[in-house]
Amino acid sequence: MSSYFATRRSISLTANPSSLFYAPATKLPDTPLQRRGHSTSYRQCLSGIWIPKGVTSTSPNEDAHGKLVRAGFLRQSHPGIFHMLPLGRRVQDKLERLLDDHLRALGASRISLSSITSKQLWQQSGRFPHVSSEIFDFRDRKGSEYLLSPTHEEEVTALVAQCVNSYKELPLRLYQITRKYRDEIRPRRGLLRAREFIMKDLYTFDTTSNSAANTYVEVQHAYAMFFRSLGLPFVRVEANSGEMGGNLSHEYHLPISIGDDLVVTCCQCDYAANAEMLRNQVAVPLDQKSAQRDVDWQVWRGISKDRLTLINAWFPIRSSLAINSSGLSGAIPRVVQEVVPDLDSSVDHPLALWLKTIQRWSQRPIQHRDIATIPQVLNLIDYRLGADPGFRLREVSNVWGTSHVQQSVILQAKNGTPLDLVGDANADRCPRCGDGVLKVMKALEIGHTFHLGTRYSDRLGATVSLPGYGNPSTREMAAPIPALVPIQMGCYGIGVSRLIGAIAQYFSDDHGLQWPRVIAPFEVAVLCAPALTAEGVNVYDMITNSSRPRPIDVVLDDRPVSLPWKMKDADLVGYPILIILGKHWKAQGDIEVQCRRLGIRRLVRPESLQELVHNLLENLG
Repeated sequence: MSSYFATRRSISLTANPSSLFYAPATKLPDTPLQRRGHSTSYRQCLSGIWIPKGVTSTSPNEDAHGKLVRAGFLRQSHPGIFHMLPLGRRVQDKLERLLDDHLRALGASRISLSSITSKQLWQQSGRFPHVSSEIFDFRDRKGSEYLLSPTHEEEVTALVAQCVNSYKELPLRLYQITRKYRDEIRPRRGLLRAREFIMKDLYTFDTTSNSAANTYVEVQHAYAMFFRSLGLPFVRVEANSGEMGGNLSHEYHLPISIGDDLVVTCCQCDYAANAEMLRNQVAVPLDQKSAQRDVDWQVWRGISKDRLTLINAWFPIRSSLAINSSGLSGAIPRVVQEVVPDLDSSVDHPLALWLKTIQRWSQRPIQHRDIATIPQVLNLIDYRLGADPGFRLREVSNVWGTSHVQQSVILQAKNGTPLDLVGDANADRCPRCGDGVLKVMKALEIGHTFHLGTRYSDRLGATVSLPGYGNPSTREMAAPIPALVPIQMGCYGIGVSRLIGAIAQYFSDDHGLQWPRVIAPFEVAVLCAPALTAEGVNVYDMITNSSRPRPIDVVLDDRPVSLPWKMKDADLVGYPILIILGKHWKAQGDIEVQCRRLGIRRLVRPESLQELVHNLLENLG
């Protein structure tokens, strides 16, 4: 410590009195390799990176989030809120740089909007009443009302309204990568559903609807290129714009078993849609249908927010859409919520919660059993199962010892039409081409594009002047006068932190994480036994000293731990390529190269190492 302060005090004056520089009196402490006589001033070493490994316990069903925590990428600070640690930050930085490349190719400029926005602005746009339950809001010391931004359409529209006046300043494309905030009812699955998250927003501004439509197509192409560069098998589907506004939107989904959504695709045409967007077939009136007891059926269960009502949604399954027991459960909560507004769709195990409610209620003295708090079962029956569901309900009525529980049945939606719980998701044929068979899959949303039109520019005064003419009824041609028109807008989002969690989940295996090369914390890791650190330095230099235009991102594991521990840790972290100096090096001077993603494990001589590493990286993309 004393030498450090001595360094800070050693200041010399040059000929120019206004310029000062530090002249170290003594050397700062060396790195571990420097103490062993190997300079690491320009090398990346794990000994110089903070990678906490305090979490060591594993479970047989560990998900990718558990691996991210164990490997030292992140830590949870509060429910749905996470600290990104050095390894995680490297992945995030590389993902942001990749987004920068694709968005700048569109001519977009990067900005950084404030995370704090005014409640008044959201009230002006008309969105606040619809999304207020998910927003963190607060007052300052003067009583002014503010929000932590869950998204920035209002702010960016207000900004452009202040700064852009003429059509000659359009088209304009602005993007940011910033923190967002949403008060999730029940944050879960780590980065996949968090309360604070990193998001990329692109906002586009055009003069006409035609130019805005062309912009929409260009951004769709850029999104496709971006997801392909990550090696993700995305599906682009038609989607509902919801409270965002506009009449055209698409979601980008990663097919994965833990997905929150259902997407439906046709085997013959390009039809692909979120289950919410399926074109509804005309339902046959109830009085023309009879019970179809030969139809295979399943039940989806939910629970009310007060935990007093168990909701059973009974729906059919056809063999042409053979799916597992949870295959349709992603779409049903949205339909049920329309009939049962009090549904708590965030609960994973509603039956267990409801049985606890029954147990508590049955333990009360009879005189304290309020009729308003009697547990209930609400059965929603899809019209395809027929109007007489009794034969099904009897099968479960006494299973839980609930003879005192009230049961009721709902057969119709609120508008009086037959209750359709699955829509076209349970039809055999594609609603577009009529010939193809629909395929249903669970998926995770990783991106969303919206053509907003003038949804925000109209309300927030974002207009530009266009050349126009005076009153044509006059005898003489009037002088040109400017006409003010609202700007055509689009917004395009990708959840950066959510995408990190999705990639980790999609590519992980029993050994650990497997990062795509382009965002891996390091592309190549050199592992060596503690006694072979000098040889590890030479191998590091051999790989990095290449004449190829694209440098390789290499790290040397010089930590003072055993080689088997380093190898297990490297598999967990998910470096694309491992170079190992161990028993084979000691025995015959061979270097072991592993690439788990490509299934390669090979011994090579030092002179062949550089070429093999380059070939493997090219195959990884």
